[in-house]
Amino acid sequence: MKRLAALLVALILPVFALAQSWPVHETVYVNDYAKVIEEGAESRITTALKSLREDTGIEATVLTLHTRWGYENVGSLEAFATGLFNHWGIGRAETNDGILVLVVTEDREMRIELGAGYASGFNRTAQDIIDRIFLPAFRDGDFSRGIEDGTAAVISRIAMAHHDGAAPEASAGGGGSLLGAVIGALVAILAGAALFGRRISDRFARCPECGQRGIHRKKHVLERATRAAGGRGERITDCPHCGYHGVVSYTIPRITRSSSSSSGGSFGGGSSSGGGASGRW
Repeated sequence: MKRLAALLVALILPVFALAQSWPVHETVYVNDYAKVIEEGAESRITTALKSLREDTGIEATVLTLHTRWGYENVGSLEAFATGLFNHWGIGRAETNDGILVLVVTEDREMRIELGAGYASGFNRTAQDIIDRIFLPAFRDGDFSRGIEDGTAAVISRIAMAHHDGAAPEASAGGGGSLLGAVIGALVAILAGAALFGRRISDRFARCPECGQRGIHRKKHVLERATRAAGGRGERITDCPHCGYHGVVSYTIPRITRSSSSSSGGSFGGGSSSGGGASGRW
């Protein structure tokens, strides 16, 4: 009996050893482990997420998995997304404005997980984006289009709105209504355009003086951050509509090593308290 037990342990232990606590990110922008995003789309999404981070400091990342099976404390999708978000430390620790777009293809589920710094109203916006942009494309089997258009909408309707200090937009309501479908389509088109041309902040940021969109913002580093200390910089904003010119000082976080073994950069140590929205198809 003891020999049989020892044999079972010897067979089972290697299986548990293969299980990972959490997925490891190779890059802070797009980790397409399910291999469902077309190469061109992945490049465009990465460019948009890089611009978002450079322009606003907001860290948003996309992760696709075949399944959540095999990871530690799988539990519900919501608990998994929150745990992964906090393990990676997505977003800046001082503002908690990170965003995780998680798509699990074989489990047929997805989530937009928001950092603790977002108002609860953005949960409704996230749900609307999932219902109107992500899920219709996924049901058609077009993961690449759904992720590209959906991520663009997350950038414009959540990340940029939060950065501009705008209130979360009201839900269009009536998931199956013609008006809702038209609004969703227009949002997808406009949001997709943000992946090209001018920098994201130039397209969506509002002037603090006149409220018009289309301001120009640039950053000037006064003192670079190191691993020993943070740095300093200035954010310069100009409005072509009213002539507004503003200069705001900001702090550059100290450079830290990633908590994982990835080599594609690190996140800023942000956290989530479980905000966001989920969808299944």
